[in-house]
Amino acid sequence: MAIILAPAALERVKTYLAETPGAIGLRFGVKRTGCSGWGYVVDLAREQRESDTVFGQDGVRIHVDADSLALVDGTEIDFLKQGLNEQFVFRNPNVAAECGCGESFTTDAAAA
Repeated sequence: MAIILAPAALERVKTYLAETPGAIGLRFGVKRTGCSGWGYVVDLAREQRESDTVFGQDGVRIHVDADSLALVDGTEIDFLKQGLNEQFVFRNPNVAAECGCGESFTTDAAAA
């Protein structure tokens, strides 16, 4: 599968990359957090790591570490603006449940 950037997220990431010398792409993964277990981590990639799987879309490289790949593969990343609020949102087909506050999620694989 792949990680996909919706048009608004793609434009936002391109802006971040253009404004950040040394950035080579987007780094996307997960870390243990919250009440459900996993939270998304989004940052600019400054290097390609040996364990990275790299997806490309319209000139943007998306780096995903090996430990995160199974939990985020197939995710669409979007960027929403609502009034003064702006945020990335994630449509992850691997999510089995989310915590009530929306900060973390779990998958069937993580629950097993």
